[in-house]
Amino acid sequence: MKRPTIADIASRAGVSKVAVSYALNGQPGVSEATRARIIAIADEIGWRPNSAARALNGARANCVGLALCRPARVLGVEPFFMELISGIEDVLAERSYALLLQVVTGHRQEIELHRHWWGESRVDGAFLVDLHHSDPRVPEIERLGMPVVVIGHPSESGSLSAVWSDDGEAVRETVAYLVALGHRRVARVAGLPELVHTAVRDQAFADACAGVAEAVTVHTDYTGEEGARATRRLLSAPDRPTAIVYDNDIMAVAGLSVAQEMRVDVPRDLSIVAWDDSPLSQVVRPPLTALTRDIPAYGAHAAQRLLALIAGETVPPFQDWAARLTPRGSTAARPHA
Repeated sequence: MKRPTIADIASRAGVSKVAVSYALNGQPGVSEATRARIIAIADEIGWRPNSAARALNGARANCVGLALCRPARVLGVEPFFMELISGIEDVLAERSYALLLQVVTGHRQEIELHRHWWGESRVDGAFLVDLHHSDPRVPEIERLGMPVVVIGHPSESGSLSAVWSDDGEAVRETVAYLVALGHRRVARVAGLPELVHTAVRDQAFADACAGVAEAVTVHTDYTGEEGARATRRLLSAPDRPTAIVYDNDIMAVAGLSVAQEMRVDVPRDLSIVAWDDSPLSQVVRPPLTALTRDIPAYGAHAAQRLLALIAGETVPPFQDWAARLTPRGSTAARPHA
């Protein structure tokens, strides 16, 4: 079936295409009765304005974009982005906005995608995630003039508005807890080193451990496979850690499985902490001590600010609540402590 057109509406309503255009765009030139009849026919036959027409008349798309530079297979199992999107959707649905989600392979493709979205009026704004140091996307988006909210630390967001939480505070709380339990060799299985939030956690972890615990950080790609591989290397070392902090729950669950495979008792011989609490962290045995935050609320706060930007409001950076430690069965005091 072909897409309904203005000509189809005009034929059914018995008016000219110009009259249909006036009616659908809220312009004078037709009576209110005719306008109502035309709008009813448009709804009946499923007519929707195309992107080219929106670009010409300046109408809003009622849609915002989110590009993710992550393998699709990882997104399917990583709770963080699913919870973030659920929070975004809660706010967008209230305003009859849609979310256009696309997976990209790199920054260059993402920049071209934003140009495409904005140039064809496919979106009214977008979210930017996974900031890098000297991120090339930021100046390109600034040049576009597209409303964008960065979900990440404002240090690299340029003039773009940011929604963020203090990862350093969460790291410091976690290290202090583990040290209080008597742990003196603490490892961290981290995410991608080029990400701003990874660097923030790296520095906070090194600073928190200085003078109180031996610390080692291993960077991975956030996948369970890499998390498991890093855990095997750490637990095979002669001076293996007595506690490991993981940068996401997928890697923490994989690390727990490796510890059990190597007959390292959790929590007697090894304490495990997962970043970003989720049902995954709670259904394993022992349930994982985790850094808990309201991720749907985080997404909702970002969506509220993006819609405010689209409406022409000034939106300053917003610091959300930092993650808080939720102790469970995967952490315990060292026997000698």
